[in-house]
Amino acid sequence: MKENNIILEKSFQFSLRILKLFQHLREQKVERDLCTQLLRSGTSIGANVEEAIGGSSRKDFIHKLEISYREARETRYWLRLLKEGELLDEKFAISFIADCDEIIKILSAIINSSKGNNS
Repeated sequence: MKENNIILEKSFQFSLRILKLFQHLREQKVERDLCTQLLRSGTSIGANVEEAIGGSSRKDFIHKLEISYREARETRYWLRLLKEGELLDEKFAISFIADCDEIIKILSAIINSSKGNNS
């Protein structure tokens, strides 16, 4: 694995933020199932990036990153829902959504590039 892997670091830091957000939302008595969905999808992004890096083949690498991409999109959905449902402060939500969008763009670029190299 190369040093300073941007997507690995960003997805890990995002997972930490999601974990803290989960704790905050639980303290605010937000519906447990909603919080759990956010926690699962938000932390799954980085876990699948980590698995992709350790993948056994290019196909496995791409597959795991595609899972990360889908989890990131799901996470963005839950964040938007919390924002629009006024369960999460708007400025706070916008920050999370912006980070999630950045991860989605990076994952998309890596996936497209990897598929292009696979021809």
